[in-house]
Amino acid sequence: MSESLNEIAKKLKDNDKKVQLIYAFNGTGKTRLSREFKNLVSPKDDEEVEETGLLNKKILYYNAFTEDLFYWDNDLENDINLKLKIHPNAFTEWVFIEQGQEPNVVSHFQNYTNKALTPKFNPDFSEVAFSLKRGNDEDMENIKISKGEESNFVWSIFYSLLEQVINVLNVPDPNDRETDKLNQLEYVFIDDPVTSLDENHLIQMAVDLADIIKKSESDLKFVITTHNTIFYNVFYNEIKTKKCYMLESLEEGTFELKEKTGDANKSFSYHLYLKNTLEESIANEQIQKYHFILLRNLYEKTASFLGFPRWKELLPDNKETYYSRILQFTSHSTLASESVAEPTPQEKQTVKLLLEHLKNNYSFWKEE
Repeated sequence: MSESLNEIAKKLKDNDKKVQLIYAFNGTGKTRLSREFKNLVSPKDDEEVEETGLLNKKILYYNAFTEDLFYWDNDLENDINLKLKIHPNAFTEWVFIEQGQEPNVVSHFQNYTNKALTPKFNPDFSEVAFSLKRGNDEDMENIKISKGEESNFVWSIFYSLLEQVINVLNVPDPNDRETDKLNQLEYVFIDDPVTSLDENHLIQMAVDLADIIKKSESDLKFVITTHNTIFYNVFYNEIKTKKCYMLESLEEGTFELKEKTGDANKSFSYHLYLKNTLEESIANEQIQKYHFILLRNLYEKTASFLGFPRWKELLPDNKETYYSRILQFTSHSTLASESVAEPTPQEKQTVKLLLEHLKNNYSFWKEE
């Protein structure tokens, strides 16, 4: 059923589940949905920077705009004093000045990037410089980190904030809490947490996020969106009490939020296994008959997750030709009788073509 993002945001807000996990392709509308959700929960905050404030806020959220609180101040004349500047905001003020979370932020950042890469804050936490320790015990000072590392740094601050928020709200009696700034907080909306990580660190981040959410004993609710299959799969398996959806963009600016249940969620790890197996066979030029079975299975699982009634609808133009070729190698009768010859070079190219077609046209296969 087609709906506006505002209508979908209302559904998410009215749901009583502690955690709601949403998968969507890049460009589908995840960030716009987060804005709609925020405006429903807390319509009074109009300024973008104000959205990270804490005092009496009803929603705390992380999205692309959170990173806009940080910007580089380059020393263009000498190119030696590279600093990441921090716009004044209640978000970092509470984390660093009131809660003293600098050591935790540094630790989280290094866990997700490089133990030798160290953020160094100035006394009022309005800027940060980065140094890299080298093998000869000399530090490379005031280096400019990559965009991915910068995103990890911002996430490390938010993650430290979230840990503190959960700890404070876990105290049942508001009068016994160390601060009253969080008493009105109802929701945490995390829009596409950092995915510029290698696979191991991305898995660790998903596990870490799930762990602190599981420690939440208050009525705080969480909405999390992602375009990354690895993050989705790991987080799904770590969190037991949740609702899972897929957000799709339809024609004329409308959207559909499809609930995903059962095997539709569990298939992501198998998707990745099939994809990696096929890629390896192609790279090593070792395509055999059974790789057509894996390819068909991958198309079937993908069609099921995306809601296509028949997997052949995902095939490129001239669908019937490709469909017949795959059936030739995957029907039980032909496999049992061994009547099908080994794939020809052209047929092996078909496996490569169809795998690339799936990766290029259904973007959750793409590496980000």
